[in-house]
Amino acid sequence: MATFQIEGGKKLSGSLIPQGAKNEALQILCAVLLTSEKVTISNIPDIRDVNKLIDILRDLGVNVQKNGIGEYTFQADDINLEYMQSDEFKVSGASLRGSIMIVGPLLARYGKGYIPKPGGDKIGRRRLDTHFIGFQKLGAKFRYKAEESFYGVEADELKGAYMLLDEASVTGTANIVMAAVLAKGKTTIYNAACEPYLQQLCRMLISMGANISGVGSNMLIIEGVESLGGCKHRILPDMIEVGSWIGMAAMTKSELTIKDVGYDHLGVIPDVFRKLGIQLERRGDDIYIPSQESYEIESFIDGSILTIADAPWPGFTPDLLSIVLVVATQAKGSVLIHQKMFESRLFFVDKLIDMGAQIILCDPHRATVIGLDRQVPLKATTMTSPDIRAGISLLIAAMSAEGTSTIHNIEQIDRGYQNIDKRLNDIGANIVRLD
Repeated sequence: MATFQIEGGKKLSGSLIPQGAKNEALQILCAVLLTSEKVTISNIPDIRDVNKLIDILRDLGVNVQKNGIGEYTFQADDINLEYMQSDEFKVSGASLRGSIMIVGPLLARYGKGYIPKPGGDKIGRRRLDTHFIGFQKLGAKFRYKAEESFYGVEADELKGAYMLLDEASVTGTANIVMAAVLAKGKTTIYNAACEPYLQQLCRMLISMGANISGVGSNMLIIEGVESLGGCKHRILPDMIEVGSWIGMAAMTKSELTIKDVGYDHLGVIPDVFRKLGIQLERRGDDIYIPSQESYEIESFIDGSILTIADAPWPGFTPDLLSIVLVVATQAKGSVLIHQKMFESRLFFVDKLIDMGAQIILCDPHRATVIGLDRQVPLKATTMTSPDIRAGISLLIAAMSAEGTSTIHNIEQIDRGYQNIDKRLNDIGANIVRLD
């Protein structure tokens, strides 16, 4: 288990370029299984979860060629379907939640797809029902080996269908879309997720020859085609990194420029940070954040306490609520954080309370943060990263704290943030990695 030692109180200065979007990369990489032709993808982040998925594709028989930093060419012209029944696959597939999205493409192209119960962050229940109900609507048969936690779907032929998803699951929608593009007839997916990642997947599939309409809305209509061809695709900048760096700049009183952010794809993210009192300015496709000694949380028009809650796109992404919570600890004013999707994601606040933050955990989904306006700086401590987003939030807290903090289990941070210690040290942080 690796560790970070962080000397807090360092002002940062300079610019950061966000990595490619992790959540988009996991979908896009699975889509290469839909064609036997070459698919070239650029701006792929060099992080643990993405690299694990690339390894799974190699083991399935995909020819993987690295062209340069962040760019790969994939060709799935000789897939080994028997690998899905192997013990090795049951281990590798279970270590990564994104592996669930190989099922849709394999089902569409080969009539079968299997996956062990996938892993990922321990942030509460993350059910898979939406994926498999969608596959069944398309005509697949579902089977589950409870003793092995092994899922499977099989179909002689997929046929288009109308479906109303019980939740606007991003990965569920992606999986069903990838299955439907090669199904016979028309598929209508209502209550579909419409996050930028999903829009990017649909645009990539259209460039491969798929017939998809309604991209960007919650109703997707897909006319199945016989086959798909190759394409070239570039992954968007990671909006979660962009939000993380905005919060980090505010907490460390730093002047930073975040470059090439894909601003038009950020949705409400900049405005939510503005509600916390953080000044930020759009400069072309960059975001400039000036150094701020203090920032004040807005209240609602009637004077009531501001509430920041997650919601399906175009609402605020749940992946940034942990960042918002940390940033609020040093603001002037109070805010209620409402994490609706996952019931275990706020449990990391006990570490912040140990550092001196004033937070009331109301229940597993809600926390009230009483901002200290920097009157009582956070103090250094030793802690363990429970998941990716809590991990980066604790790192930001440690960077703003007085003294030297220690964060264990930083492999969780490495799953989502590329070379984070080097990138932050280059602009003035003092982070030491201990293996």
